[in-house]
Amino acid sequence: MPIFSLFSGLGLESSILMPMNPQFHADLDTALASAATPGRAPAMRAYMRDQFDFLGVGTPQRRTAAKPLLKQFKGSGADNILLCVRELWDRPQREYQYVAIDLLAMHSKELGLAHIPELLRLAQDKSWWDTVDALASVISDILHYRHDGMDQALSHDNMWVRRIALLHQLGWRNHVDIDRLFNYSLALAHEKEFFIQKAIGWALRDYARHDPKAVRAFTQKEKHRLSALSYREANKHLASP
Repeated sequence: MPIFSLFSGLGLESSILMPMNPQFHADLDTALASAATPGRAPAMRAYMRDQFDFLGVGTPQRRTAAKPLLKQFKGSGADNILLCVRELWDRPQREYQYVAIDLLAMHSKELGLAHIPELLRLAQDKSWWDTVDALASVISDILHYRHDGMDQALSHDNMWVRRIALLHQLGWRNHVDIDRLFNYSLALAHEKEFFIQKAIGWALRDYARHDPKAVRAFTQKEKHRLSALSYREANKHLASP
């Protein structure tokens, strides 16, 4: 049974509508406001192609400001963590989505396979490479060398979910399922979408650090099927044979 059906009856959707402690949000607002450099906000917005509003808080400053508040979620359970994540996701400034991902990453051990569908839903909301790739990393940590739900994600109608399927083995080195890596790459090789072509190349390049011969052989054999971008990215750090 696909993971999307297997966990559809957990009641997570209704729990997300419950309000969180308003003091947490008030304290976070204060912490981020203190860390913000408002003059940075226009440049940050422009970097994201004017898709999102920003407070003007850089990554190091954001993490320093929010970390004490996020620590309090230790041991609180997945439902409370995901509830807070969804509320942060609904805030208009992009830094709140980044704090949500910091929260997920900090407490990823409290999440399990049953929570991956909710993370994939988040990937389809306010989607861009910054949040999607960070969610892929959290999902990778939860999977821990497994692949539950990723075959279904690969054929999802949302491009960002397919990108997560391509990237879920990043950093796994000798734990990479090489057949799955290569089959996923070929399954989406026909797509013209930049973010898919780039993800194929990135996934192959990452594994090439562990097994350059296998990636070189694969890309040479399938060069006619891979996009020029995917091929170039996959071989970026490989020496000529």
